[in-house]
Amino acid sequence: MTDDNSSSSGFVDKKQPTFYIPHGGGPCFFMEGMGPAGTWDGMGNWLKALSKAVPQKPTALLVVSAHWEEPKVTVNTAAEPDLLYDYYGFPPHTYEIKYPALGAPVVAKQIIELLHEKGIETSTDSKRGLDHGVFIPFKLIYPAADIPIVQLSLKEGLDPAFHIGVGKALAPLREQGVLIVGSGMSYHNLRSFGSGDSGPHSAHFDQWLDQSITGQDEAVRSKKLIDWESAPSARAAHPREEHLLPLMVVAGAAGADVGRRTYNEKVMGMTISAYQF
Repeated sequence: MTDDNSSSSGFVDKKQPTFYIPHGGGPCFFMEGMGPAGTWDGMGNWLKALSKAVPQKPTALLVVSAHWEEPKVTVNTAAEPDLLYDYYGFPPHTYEIKYPALGAPVVAKQIIELLHEKGIETSTDSKRGLDHGVFIPFKLIYPAADIPIVQLSLKEGLDPAFHIGVGKALAPLREQGVLIVGSGMSYHNLRSFGSGDSGPHSAHFDQWLDQSITGQDEAVRSKKLIDWESAPSARAAHPREEHLLPLMVVAGAAGADVGRRTYNEKVMGMTISAYQF
């Protein structure tokens, strides 16, 4: 006997989409003082509503955060992952935030197998906690913390084609109800955060990003994302690309599914976007 969301083959009724989401700055959604009042409300409200875009409750979450890089793609295999408060200088209460989601060791094993089938080397880590690129946005998206989470690292070197390949390898999980999410920021230049330079640079890069994703077929989209450094204001938007690379994974996992922008807002003068595939 199966539940309402699955078939006898173990596959869900509807394939899950993939998402590239912004996770804000540190614990910004749970404190005051990071910019004028209401600075992060729009992004936070969008994250709170994101679960409505998911066709059915995920069986598990596979999250690629900008805040974890390893020499090999590394899978968090913890059954009960702790939290990693990898932000500094914030109010004491932000280090007491809880998000007691369980891990998903069975899904973690599947991830490893799928990557190995495509010749992608992996490592495992059962000790590392979920970083703020995971627990901060998901405390808004799924506040009950009742969906198991597996976090996947980026690979050092941050090669875009490689990470698109990682996503392609993991695409079959979508048919099993696993929601694949890349957590980063479409503009991430901390030195220009809120400065006069951030507005034009972020707008130029954002326009290119939307033109490269929205409505594009898989081949065109992949080619443009691999060549992202040629985009207008590319290095002004991402002096280092770790906050962009989660997008490559979810775009790869999307396959032939067409992407579209689902969030777009100016935050402290910076244009920030999110995408669904």
